[in-house]
Amino acid sequence: MNVRPARPDDARRIAEIHVRTWQAAYPGIVPAEYLASLSIDRHEAMWSQSIAEGRPELLVAHEGDSILGWVAFGESRDNDAGPDTAEIWAVYVDSSQWSAGIGRALWARTLVRLQERGFASVGLWAFPANERAGRFYRALGFEVDADSAKQFVLGGASLDEVRHVRRIETPPRVTPSSN
Repeated sequence: MNVRPARPDDARRIAEIHVRTWQAAYPGIVPAEYLASLSIDRHEAMWSQSIAEGRPELLVAHEGDSILGWVAFGESRDNDAGPDTAEIWAVYVDSSQWSAGIGRALWARTLVRLQERGFASVGLWAFPANERAGRFYRALGFEVDADSAKQFVLGGASLDEVRHVRRIETPPRVTPSSN
């Protein structure tokens, strides 16, 4: 498996994973009617535009020609975030590939990119009811920001969301040896 930047021809598969993962991960969290209404075509158009604009940055995990998962990240969109705060906008792995190390591989490459871009911390928003995702984020060193809990309406239901945060360690600088 390899991780690379998303290309325009990846938008359809990114959209498929996005929609199908929501439908696999969020029953009982997000209203069933909303999950059933998700459109791969609409998501493809959205991700095509994002890839073309380069915002957010998108990486895909692939094996040969098959995309297995993806991550979108960039500057934090939170009003209270400083300029050195990044955000994982979304990370999704095909549900048939869960627990196969794909999410960790995407995170490893994302962390390098965030370090290269000079970010000091990173956050992401998640449903607290999504325990699987919560365990994954904790394993990557994220902690729940206890003061961040918020509610929003989606598909006619009020949903809870919390921010997970972690510091980004700067890799040590390698200085040329004088030998």
